[in-house]
Amino acid sequence: MKLNYKRTILVGLAFMAICSFWQVYDGIVPLILKNTFHVGDTVAGVIMALDNVLALFMLPLFGALSDKSKSKMGRRMPFIVGGTVLAVLCMLLIPVADNLRNLPLFFVGLGLVLFAMSTYRSPAVALMPDVTPKPLRSKGNAIINLMGAVGGIIALGAIKVMVPKSDNPSYFPLFLFTILLMVICTAVLFWKIKEPKEVAAMEKETAAIEPVTEEKTLPKNAPMDKAMRKSLILILCSVFLWFMGYNAATTAFSKYANTMWGMQGGDYAMVLMVAQIAAIFSYIPVGAISSKIGRKKTILGGITMLAVAFGAAIWFKSFSAMIFFFFALAGVGWASINVNSYPMVVEMSRGAEVGKYTGLYYTFSMTAQIITPILSGAVMQYLDYKYLFPYCTFFVIASFVTMCFVKHGDNKPQAPKSKLEAFDVDD
Repeated sequence: MKLNYKRTILVGLAFMAICSFWQVYDGIVPLILKNTFHVGDTVAGVIMALDNVLALFMLPLFGALSDKSKSKMGRRMPFIVGGTVLAVLCMLLIPVADNLRNLPLFFVGLGLVLFAMSTYRSPAVALMPDVTPKPLRSKGNAIINLMGAVGGIIALGAIKVMVPKSDNPSYFPLFLFTILLMVICTAVLFWKIKEPKEVAAMEKETAAIEPVTEEKTLPKNAPMDKAMRKSLILILCSVFLWFMGYNAATTAFSKYANTMWGMQGGDYAMVLMVAQIAAIFSYIPVGAISSKIGRKKTILGGITMLAVAFGAAIWFKSFSAMIFFFFALAGVGWASINVNSYPMVVEMSRGAEVGKYTGLYYTFSMTAQIITPILSGAVMQYLDYKYLFPYCTFFVIASFVTMCFVKHGDNKPQAPKSKLEAFDVDD
C-alpha cells in the first residue's frame, strides 16, 4: 500500500492556511497588547489564552458535528470553507483596531476571528485520516505537518519583510497578506479535493488489505479495553505537558526576544524561521523513521531534543548565532512529536469516531494552551523574563516521563524496500 502524496498534499492546504494564521497571531497579537495597549504580561497571557478557552469547547463540538454531517460536499469540507470565509471577513478588524488604538474594536475582531478558526480546525485535521488508510496515517500526518510548517515559514517571512522597525508599525499589510494566503489555500483545496469521492477511494484501498475491519467486528458503542484506555489517558497527559512547555515559548517569544536579546521589529521571526525550516526538512524523514522504530520511540527522541534546546536557551543572555542551532534542534524535536502523537490517538479510535478523538486530542492540547500563557506570563511579570525557558524545559521533561508508560497506538512496520518508498510501508 502506498500513500497518495498528491491527495495528502492537497488536503494539507487547509492546515497550511491554519498555521499561517496562528503564526501571525502568536507573534503579532502579544506585541499589539504590549506596545499599543500597554497590557501587562499576566493579563496578556489571559487574552492569549482566550482562543484556547474557546477552542476547548468548540473543537470537540465541531469535530463531532462534522462526523455527523451528511452534506453533498462531504463531512469536513462545509466546515473548512465556511470557517475560512468567516475568518477572513473578520480578520482585518485586528490591524484596524491597532491603528486606531481602539481596544473594544480589537477585542470584537479578535473574538470573531477566534470563533471562526475554532469552527473548522478539527474538521480540517480529521480530513486527513478520512482519506488515508490507517497504516499510512503517520506518513500522511508528516505531509500535513510539513504543509503547516510551510504555512508558518511563509507567515514568518511576511512578518520579517512587512513589520518595520518602528515604535508604531502598521500590521495591516501583514494581515491582508495572511488573508490572501488563506483564501488561495482553501480555494485550491475545494477545487481539487472532492471529499466523498476521496473517502470512497480510501475505503476501497482499506478493504483490499483489511476485508474485515474493526468497525464491523466491534459493536458501535463497545467500551475501550482497560489497558488501551490507560495508554490513551497517558498520551493525552503527555500532549498536555509538552504543549505547556512549547506553547509558553511560542506565545511569549516575540516579547522575550525583544526584552532579553534586543531584537527589534520582525527580526525575531528569523529565529522561528530556522526552527520551521528544520521542521520542514525533518517531517518526511521523521515519518520514515517512525515507520522503522515506532511512533513512541520517535516521540521520546523528539521530546529529548526539545528539552535540550529549551535548556540551552536558558544560558543565552544576549543574541548569538548559536541560538539558531538550538532552535533548529527544537524544530526537529517538535516535528518528531507532531508527526506521531495525533496518529497514536486516532489509532485507538474506530473510523466513525475519528472526529471525536481528534476533538479529544485538541481538548488536552488546548487546555494546556489556556493555562500556560497565563502561568508563564505571571512567571515573567512577577519573577523575571529569564525564567521562561526553565519553565518550558520543566514541562517538556515531565512529558517524557508520562510518555514512557504509553503502551498502545504504536506501529511495528516492515522496513522500506527503497529510499523512494521510505513512507510507503505498512505500520
